[in-house]
Amino acid sequence: MSEFKPRILAFCCSNCASSAAKVADGMKKALPDNVRMVQVPCTGRIEILHLLKPFEEGADGVYIAGCQEDSCQYVSGIAQAAKRVAHVKKILEELDIEPDRIHLFNLSAGKGQEYVEAAYEMVDTVKNLGPFLPA
Repeated sequence: MSEFKPRILAFCCSNCASSAAKVADGMKKALPDNVRMVQVPCTGRIEILHLLKPFEEGADGVYIAGCQEDSCQYVSGIAQAAKRVAHVKKILEELDIEPDRIHLFNLSAGKGQEYVEAAYEMVDTVKNLGPFLPA
């Protein structure tokens, strides 16, 4: 039997998270190969449906990597994303789906190591939950 390798989708802001990704690349640190990254101009632009759709399409987990609350270029983008993630967690709970399948990470631009650690943390969390099996 093969080991479960969760499919993870990461939404990353084009400012802090992307800068952290470049720092990580310079440090020769890579994301796990089962994490697919989608770059967005601002995490505040991600709607609830964007967060739910990956599950419908077979993802086992979803996370947002965005700015620190005090350094969002668009002022309140990360706060909007946090509200939407909290809302999606409630929706998942109502559907008897583990809310830990979605998470938000606040990153600062120079923290490449934290960027990579967030991805591995999400993979580990979802691996412990097991495959997402929609009803």
